[in-house]
Amino acid sequence: MESEYNSFHLLPPPSHTIKQSPVLKVHFFAAMDGASDLFYFLPFMVFLIWMLLDFSKSRRGLFVKQEVSFMSEIVALSNILISTLYIGSFAFKAWKIEAIPMDLLFIALSWIIATFFTIYIKGRAKAGSSGWPCVLVSWWALSGMFQLFSIIIYLTKHFKLFALPNFLPAATVADFVSFPLSVFLCIGAFSMNIPRVSSGLEKPILLDDYENEDASTRTLSNAGIWSKLTFRWLNPLFEKGWFQRLEIHHVPRLPNSETAEAAYSMLQESLRREKPEISTLCRAVMNIIWRPLVFNAVLAGINTVASYLCLYLITNFVEFLSKEDEKRSHVHGYMLAFTFFFAKMAESLSQRHLYFGARQIGVRVRAALMASLYKKALTIKYSKMSGGNIINFLDVDVERIGDFFWYINGIWLLPVQVTLALVILYRNLGAAASFSTLLTTIMIIVSNTPLAESQKKLHSKILEAKDARIKATSETLKCIRILKLYSWESVYMSKILRLREVEGGWLKRYLYTCSAVAFLFWASPTLVSVIAFGVSILVKILLTPGTVLSALATFRILQEPIYNLPELVSVITQTKVSMDRIQEFIREDKQKNPNSCYNTDHSEIAVEIEPGEYSWQQDLSTGKPTVEVDKNLKIMRGEKIAVCGSVGSGKSSFLSSLIGEIPKLSGVGTKVFGSRAYVPQSAWIQTGTIIQNVLFGKEMERAWYEEVIEGCALDSDIKLWADGDMTVVGERGMNLSGGQKQRIQMARAIYSKSDVYLLDDPFSAVDARTGAHLFKECLTQLLSCKTVIYVTHQLEFLDAADLILVMKDGKIVQSGKYEELIASVDGELVRLIAAHKKSLNQVIPHMEHNLAAIKPYRKIDFELTEEKPINQIRNSESLYRTHEEERESGRVKYSIYRTFVTSSYKGALVPVILFCQILFQGLQMASNYWIAWATEKNDRISRGKLIGIFVLLSAGSSLFMLGRAVLLATIAIETAQCIFLKMTTKLFRAPIFFFDSTPTSRIINRTSTDQSILDTDIPYRLAGLVFALVQLICIIILMCQVSWTVFVLFIIVLAVSVWYQNYYISTARELARMTGIRKSPILHHFSETIAGAPTIRCFNQEDRFLAQNFDLVDDYSRITFHNSATMEWLCLRINFFFNLVFFLALMMLVYVPRKSIDPSLAGLAVTYGLNLNVLQAWVIWNLCNVENKMVSVERILQFSSITCEAPLVIENNRPEQEWPKYGTIELENLHIQYNTGLPMVLKGISCIIPGEKKVGVVGRTGSGKSTLIQAIFRMVEPSLGRIIIDGRDVCSIGLSDLRSRLSIIPQDPTLFQGTVRTNLDPLEEHSDLEIWEALRKCQLVKIIRQDSRLLDAPVAEDGENWSMGQRQLTCLARVLLKNRKILFLDEATASVDTATDSFIQKTIREETGCCTVITVAHRILTIINCDLVMVLNEGKILEFGSPSELLADKSSAFTQLTLEFLGRSKCNQNV
Repeated sequence: MESEYNSFHLLPPPSHTIKQSPVLKVHFFAAMDGASDLFYFLPFMVFLIWMLLDFSKSRRGLFVKQEVSFMSEIVALSNILISTLYIGSFAFKAWKIEAIPMDLLFIALSWIIATFFTIYIKGRAKAGSSGWPCVLVSWWALSGMFQLFSIIIYLTKHFKLFALPNFLPAATVADFVSFPLSVFLCIGAFSMNIPRVSSGLEKPILLDDYENEDASTRTLSNAGIWSKLTFRWLNPLFEKGWFQRLEIHHVPRLPNSETAEAAYSMLQESLRREKPEISTLCRAVMNIIWRPLVFNAVLAGINTVASYLCLYLITNFVEFLSKEDEKRSHVHGYMLAFTFFFAKMAESLSQRHLYFGARQIGVRVRAALMASLYKKALTIKYSKMSGGNIINFLDVDVERIGDFFWYINGIWLLPVQVTLALVILYRNLGAAASFSTLLTTIMIIVSNTPLAESQKKLHSKILEAKDARIKATSETLKCIRILKLYSWESVYMSKILRLREVEGGWLKRYLYTCSAVAFLFWASPTLVSVIAFGVSILVKILLTPGTVLSALATFRILQEPIYNLPELVSVITQTKVSMDRIQEFIREDKQKNPNSCYNTDHSEIAVEIEPGEYSWQQDLSTGKPTVEVDKNLKIMRGEKIAVCGSVGSGKSSFLSSLIGEIPKLSGVGTKVFGSRAYVPQSAWIQTGTIIQNVLFGKEMERAWYEEVIEGCALDSDIKLWADGDMTVVGERGMNLSGGQKQRIQMARAIYSKSDVYLLDDPFSAVDARTGAHLFKECLTQLLSCKTVIYVTHQLEFLDAADLILVMKDGKIVQSGKYEELIASVDGELVRLIAAHKKSLNQVIPHMEHNLAAIKPYRKIDFELTEEKPINQIRNSESLYRTHEEERESGRVKYSIYRTFVTSSYKGALVPVILFCQILFQGLQMASNYWIAWATEKNDRISRGKLIGIFVLLSAGSSLFMLGRAVLLATIAIETAQCIFLKMTTKLFRAPIFFFDSTPTSRIINRTSTDQSILDTDIPYRLAGLVFALVQLICIIILMCQVSWTVFVLFIIVLAVSVWYQNYYISTARELARMTGIRKSPILHHFSETIAGAPTIRCFNQEDRFLAQNFDLVDDYSRITFHNSATMEWLCLRINFFFNLVFFLALMMLVYVPRKSIDPSLAGLAVTYGLNLNVLQAWVIWNLCNVENKMVSVERILQFSSITCEAPLVIENNRPEQEWPKYGTIELENLHIQYNTGLPMVLKGISCIIPGEKKVGVVGRTGSGKSTLIQAIFRMVEPSLGRIIIDGRDVCSIGLSDLRSRLSIIPQDPTLFQGTVRTNLDPLEEHSDLEIWEALRKCQLVKIIRQDSRLLDAPVAEDGENWSMGQRQLTCLARVLLKNRKILFLDEATASVDTATDSFIQKTIREETGCCTVITVAHRILTIINCDLVMVLNEGKILEFGSPSELLADKSSAFTQLTLEFLGRSKCNQNV
């Protein structure tokens, strides 16, 4: 009998071997010391390692594409049959002998692995693989030979042909049946095996096929049940990420149900179905997700039942281990082990799909809400909410609602979990202990509630402080050029740092509160267990190791609902607030005074204006209507309507009333018949190419396009740009000059072929020559048959109008033809023309000798147009970088981790925290082991001693837990502050080129989202990884104490896990990086749309922009969707391996005799082993997630390494307090180059600008006018030469010392959100009296006094509640307050009428009589009274002298310009 048994199982018979050597059986199984076991174990390990290596190579290989043959299907089926045979043989023998047959175990495992690999290779053939790997062919061949050998041995023994040694293996039924299949496998493998490396000729083609494979065919929607269950549908994505760096086009498309368009449609349909009186956004959202929500609830239920089933079985298993060998039933033990394994697998599968399902629901809801918010923001007019608030909905509230579905099942699961825990405790400890546990749990929840409430309040405070900081940062970045020119950046940086200090204060309180919550979380099982065991001892309940360990595991699992309840209440509250905020905005009336386009119906009327009142402020208690129309006006088709008036007369608001963009207080409104095109005064340019801005969604008509480009004078600019009209324009068109932006707007309007055109002063931003060209080519030719309503300050364009509307104080005070209006001597138009004539009279005396040469609109060779600002648009590569954000590739560098860890206290507290964690974990395990061991020795240990030592150990572990939490919070606060300070300092010290090439949204994303992750997420994730590793190591050590063979299994599984982690992270890392950069385009597009909403609505482009938003949201969703799915892919596999280790460990414990183990220790190992799969998945997940989250640190540190400008102050070379004293500027061979590799913009300029002189600077496009000013302010550093002011080289002093001593009025007047006072004197250096005096000099007193709040009157974002001219006058008042020796005007009067221009020049002459004034201007009137005029051409000085000297030369460029201006204005000479 013994020989027969050995021939099959190679193990000693239990009945004989155990009697001879009780320990021998354990060693045979656990340590495999016997030669027979090694005979099977070693080949198994060789095969496993070889298989893993080949598996790794197969993922990196290049394969020849071929069809899957019928033979391959048979091969796979044969493997499945053989595996099934050996599994059955193994199970039968294990049941029969009540032991583990090691030979069949290793053979069955080998065939299972071979089968899975065969199926994988067959599947790869569909994607292009071919041939069977060498490892499979070798396995089939060797298996066939071994089976043949076993059959021969069996037949020899059966027929007693001759004697054979007993250790030789004899065949089983499985060997006999499998042998023919193995022979077939060998024949099939050798006959169909094809070399897997293709020829060199085929390789590139095949690679292209692989690269270009349609990603949409590999989505979740097309996956089968098994593929969905195991997340195999992600395998192609992992393969792509393993081969190369992932890009957005490599990521599969979303399932249709999760796309933004589908989600938005479902949400809108749900809202429509709801009754208006009971309709809520929450109800509508639930309607579109109730099916996946119900499925997720089922998964949550399965997960909970499976996890609590394991707790329930612990008592049974420990009792089984405690039985003597003769009382054991191994079948019962194996059944328990299988039940544990089945429950853990059910728990793992349900948990992974539960988490993925929650993320999937979140993706759908997030997409629906993002699209709804965008649609509302696109259609709503004059909303009470600012653009920043709306973007906050998108960036904060929507994300919060999307994350809520991670917690939603906790609403009903929490009572279920508590109930199940109490049932298990009642079974183990009785009613008294269960009741005390319930009371203690309630007490802990109640004590946790104030902490949770405090957390909620502190979190709200953090968000409020963060909103204030982000708002200030956004405004600062938008105006950074002005701040640098004024040398105010240090003041504004201090303001942001003060706001951060406030935020940091709330953050510190929040994190320390979190420390208290964490302490309560980890200490709650200890407290509950102490009370429960104490009560059990008092009521004399019999405690056994099984009941104690089951109770301890239950206490640990109870900490989750205890901790989650307050958090759940907080999450529900926050989500409801966010939902209500979004609902309030979405439900806001689309427009309170509808103003839509009407069909033409062949009517001759183009626009019908009815009487009415309009105001930007609906509450008129503080003022009067902005626009008041008191009579009916009908504008016929083809008419040209001119609107004129002084600064602040309501011209732009009048146009806004025509397109319905200003609230109507009374009246019928305006009817516009036909399509409309709108050109706003403040240019709105989209991020994109020039051609995209011009076409604006229309189809390309090449002939018409070229005609429009030429008519708008863009052809010459396009020729200068390296990529022509395909050149990418940066955010807000910052890489273009004001004139170029205005002409692109004009081209956009004309190309649309609309019926009615509304032009808001498009001629102000361009020079005289270009303005005349635009008026002639566009209005009189391209738009000759169209209805045009144009606002203008250039009175020379009035006589071409069919009707002139003259505005004053928001009213149309005159209307009629030009001849009629000028006949009215007391009319407003005559007053305007008189002021214009007075200005002309300043020019005429200089030109008396040349007046005969005046020819209106004479074409001249010297073209005078505007110059683009600091960034040369011909550098198309740098501009493209404003569109696509750069990202790192490969692993996050070690230096990033080192910088992060050592940012606070140079990393000194890290070892202390690690020490606290080790002691916490060790003492916790010691306390658990003590109570389990002591209950077994109750006859030797008193109950007082039992509970006393347990309390001491538990209290010690809790104390170290508290120390760990507090120290971690301290490190987190200090690290966040240090990194933020470094990034902010570098940002404010960055050169202006950085801001021109980096969208504001990208910087905001770093300072908001990434900084938030750094504040509250990354330190805890990094620490959580370390803590989980410590806990995992402790559990492994504990389980190895029971059976050290487990250590070998752990090594194998850990090796596989690390391989999986490395395989996973190459894809997940890039997905995490793409997640970070795919959110910015949504925010950028959103803010850009809000800024240009009037233009978009006027052109009826809402649907196109909504489609663009859908695409951007889908790009973001597909990344986040697959990022979360890849995490579950990894965790599922890691869970399986550790569940398998746990199962094998249980099988070992069942097999091992009672005397060889300590049941208490074994039970403790099982108790902790229950969390093994979750803990290992947590370690791997944290390991990957830490790297993903560290991308945020990487992105912040990118901005912390920006190249800085020159120092603000050079201490050993500071100028005198009164410098500059005279204002003399010397330019010596000045060369300016914006970037290395670009041509010189200024080429050897040398001149002296005398002190206290007024100098005008003119020149054509690219001549270097604005560059000259930028160079003097050192916004761009000289490449060669020197700039000397009053004998001091400006490059030798600090930037702050230089810029603070100069003054400038920029072309784009910039106002900050705040009050009139803060806009004029942000540094609070002047008294109210001085401010009022400056306002009086700028004629702003009357305007300010219209608001009862006076200097505290609000100024809207970007000064939108002020006209362009009023903003310019405010900038003038700002300069007068500053009162510097040198003043620059960079086309500062482009947006005001002639009279206001003359007034500004007069004021400057009077108030800056002792100053040097350098003026860049388009208008001759602006510079005609200057002492000197500088004409630049191609970066060189063409002419430099007094106006009279230059005008005396009839051939000078300045003379030609003046003649043209006078010729253009000749129509007004006779008035």
